[in-house]
Amino acid sequence: MATRIEFTKHGGPDVLHAVDWTPPEPGDNEVQVENKAIGINYIDTYIRSGLYPPPSLPCGLGTEAAGIVTKTGKNVTHFRPGDRVVYAQSALGAYSSVHNVPEHNLAQLPPAISFEQAAASFLKGLTVFYLLRKTYEIKPGEMFLFHAAAGGVGLIACQWAKALGAKLIGTVGSAQKAERAMQAGAWATINYREEDIAGRVRTLTGGKKLPVVYDSVGKDTWESSLDCLQRRGLMVSFGNASGPVTGVNIGILNQKGSLYVTRPSLTGYITNRAELQEASSELFSLIASGVIKVQVEEAQKFALADAAHAHKVLESRQTQGSSLLIP
Repeated sequence: MATRIEFTKHGGPDVLHAVDWTPPEPGDNEVQVENKAIGINYIDTYIRSGLYPPPSLPCGLGTEAAGIVTKTGKNVTHFRPGDRVVYAQSALGAYSSVHNVPEHNLAQLPPAISFEQAAASFLKGLTVFYLLRKTYEIKPGEMFLFHAAAGGVGLIACQWAKALGAKLIGTVGSAQKAERAMQAGAWATINYREEDIAGRVRTLTGGKKLPVVYDSVGKDTWESSLDCLQRRGLMVSFGNASGPVTGVNIGILNQKGSLYVTRPSLTGYITNRAELQEASSELFSLIASGVIKVQVEEAQKFALADAAHAHKVLESRQTQGSSLLIP
């Protein structure tokens, strides 16, 4: 018997409940993983609330965890029981002590990286990989803006940008978060509660503004993000923490300098085993070498049954870095 978190209706964190559950045998191309650490990601709150509704209810939640292979389907060739693995693009249901995952979504976990490090960084690290390396390839010495720089994705982005020799300007909501982002490698920070984002960017760049902005906040920062971009700059809108961007008059892109906008997601960049291998290899090498440090505060590790509380804490914007569920 396993335990998993599921919900039968959309709503706030309180719709999440722990249930006893008998996991099915893995399919022909699936691997059964005993989860040791489970990643909590902001997209999980969108699915729970109904912003990104699943095909049907009741439904499990979560797509990311690290653990040990316990069973394999008959067509599986790359994994066997006992292997240490991590995944970030499974079917919903990773908030569980056991989860069946398609073989092509799994990566071997190097011995130098713990289950907690892996679950805290895999989805977020793959996200930073596609943002900084594929959506727009950040160059050494280049300045760019990254919103929520003290969040789970943001702290990895700060470290990765520093490794690339680039100058990440990060938005944060407090002096404490500014300090955390700077320690991680941000070149400068902007406290959005006290400073005008676009005005501060103009000051930092000597009026030149920026070639690219990465925005996971959404509705609240859409306009100010566009105002940070130089002519023909790229707006990368990859999240909706404050709500989705809607009702946009596309003419505003012309008015603000023939701007480009993209709304990417991981599923558009990691679509097969080769792409997963490329991204995970670069991420794991940076973590194993200590260039990217992944630490999870003890206060942000929650028992699996406490998933509802974990979501309340995440949505309060009081967290820094990654949060985990521990089965």
